[in-house]
Amino acid sequence: MDTALSESSAAAGAPRKLLDSAPRVLKTGGFTTVGKSKKKGRILVPVDFSPSAEAALRFAAGLAENQRADLIVLHVVHDPGDAPGSYKTKSGHLGRLEDAARDALDKFLARVSAAEPKSKILKNVEPMLVVGLPVTRILEVIQQVRPQMVVMGSQGRTGLKRLMLGSKAEQLVRLSPVPVTIVKTPGQVKEASE
Repeated sequence: MDTALSESSAAAGAPRKLLDSAPRVLKTGGFTTVGKSKKKGRILVPVDFSPSAEAALRFAAGLAENQRADLIVLHVVHDPGDAPGSYKTKSGHLGRLEDAARDALDKFLARVSAAEPKSKILKNVEPMLVVGLPVTRILEVIQQVRPQMVVMGSQGRTGLKRLMLGSKAEQLVRLSPVPVTIVKTPGQVKEASE
């Protein structure tokens, strides 16, 4: 069963898939996702639009260029049925989560691409949105697209904050069937040691 949804079927209120089903893949920015490529492999980069996600995307872009791999940038839209959360639209109002997340992902990719004008790979990423719980959906996307590796940022939480909130990066490292590289922003190592 093909899990890709067109813009029209997503907008028409397609039924929500259960957590144990395949992730609901949405198109963004006019790009198609999960396609075949002539390149050697794929690198999956889950992002949450944070500075650490931006650092991870830049790092992954360098790897992808060196390895002649495609770069898939994934954002998991928190399903309100699974976790509280909202996305603000341009006007500051709450909108459909998928629409607002799609816009945020497009802006994030444009910002990172503009900051790295020499990077061809950042201009040709495969953006992907899925709905659900982040770790669960990332693992399902890994099974679906079969990347050679995952590169993601870490918020760098330590101590009680990490125990209370958990670490998506740590969970992914433990559960992923492919190698996972965790990228920290330059200031995180110093902050964590203080």
